[in-house]
Amino acid sequence: MLKVIFAIFILLTSPASLLSAEEGSICYGTTSKGRLEGGVSFPTSGNNYKSYSTLGNLLGRTYVHSSVQKVVLNAFTTLEKSYPDRVFMYGETGWKSGGRFKPHKTHQNGLSVDFMVPVLNSDKQSVYLPTSPFNKFGYDIEFNDRGQYENYTIDFEAIAAHLVELHKEARSSSIDIWRVIFAPKLQPQLFSTKHGTYLKKNLEFSKRPSWVRHDDHYHVDFKLPCEKL
Repeated sequence: MLKVIFAIFILLTSPASLLSAEEGSICYGTTSKGRLEGGVSFPTSGNNYKSYSTLGNLLGRTYVHSSVQKVVLNAFTTLEKSYPDRVFMYGETGWKSGGRFKPHKTHQNGLSVDFMVPVLNSDKQSVYLPTSPFNKFGYDIEFNDRGQYENYTIDFEAIAAHLVELHKEARSSSIDIWRVIFAPKLQPQLFSTKHGTYLKKNLEFSKRPSWVRHDDHYHVDFKLPCEKL
């Protein structure tokens, strides 16, 4: 029992360098039909970010390709300096070996990452989206057309800044971002931020509503060469 507790403690407190020990992931197929070798997980939290669910991490639902992990963590580090008053939350990503990842239709080859929307509270302070089993860890929250839910408002400036850093980090790592899935009804507010022009020029956004709502999170598919299945 003590060994199990110790193992969980190590998982929850390990820095990114330890979680990245399994270097050189290999992706196969596509995000909707694929698998992954050498997947790596994320730390459950950092100085300016945390997981949508510690349980989700323990169940193995936050694994990605090693190159994607590097990009995501580097972006958080950059944002800690450029937006020190903002906090971010990542959501579900996939299994360590990829494959079918219910209830998602994609997330199969380590290149898909969900990020829960950063929000501002009634005092205009950046806070984490409230996630729990009662709202399906955030995935059951519904924002209105103004980006509001109860006392929370989507921080579009933070989303825009995050996507810019993800794109820059991806390009510097010789990979790219294939697409961003975010509720079309909320995209105009995203494009009206100071980063709007950059986003329109460099990223491909979903133009039609997805089969599942994407107002409580934004889905990012990264792009890098994968082996055939």
